[in-house]
Amino acid sequence: MPHLLVVHHSPTPIVQALTDAVLAGARDESITGVEVVLRSALEASADDVLAADGYLLGTTANFGYMSGALKHFFDTIFLVAGGALTDDGSASAITGGRKPYGLWVHGRYDTSGAVRSVRSIVQALGWQQSAPVLEVLGDVGESEHASAYELGATIAALLSQ
Repeated sequence: MPHLLVVHHSPTPIVQALTDAVLAGARDESITGVEVVLRSALEASADDVLAADGYLLGTTANFGYMSGALKHFFDTIFLVAGGALTDDGSASAITGGRKPYGLWVHGRYDTSGAVRSVRSIVQALGWQQSAPVLEVLGDVGESEHASAYELGATIAALLSQ
């Protein structure tokens, strides 16, 4: 059975609401045969990553970057999970990645730096972006909840095929 790993940093009620909506979508009753595994970014391990067939990542946008918790996750799993580095130690893009991922980011003023930082690391893991990034600024309404649900359902559905 395919495993979908959901790694998140949800420190506020607003971000937790997005996480809950992503999870609800991933666990939609019409999507069968996928085990959804939820881990906070500070608890997720390289074993979780290696066991997964797809990923959903959630973070806050903090000072133009992903949350420290999600960065910690990447720092602890990167090499074990197959991350590629260049000779100078920077992340190297892997082409032909097969494992799908989706990303949601919440910020008050800007999310672009957080999205860019996650993408730069994920490309070096060889994961394939398989849904548009959900970028949410400010309060979360019905539209944002629906988009988060759709993100979770999209990645889970890709694994169920």
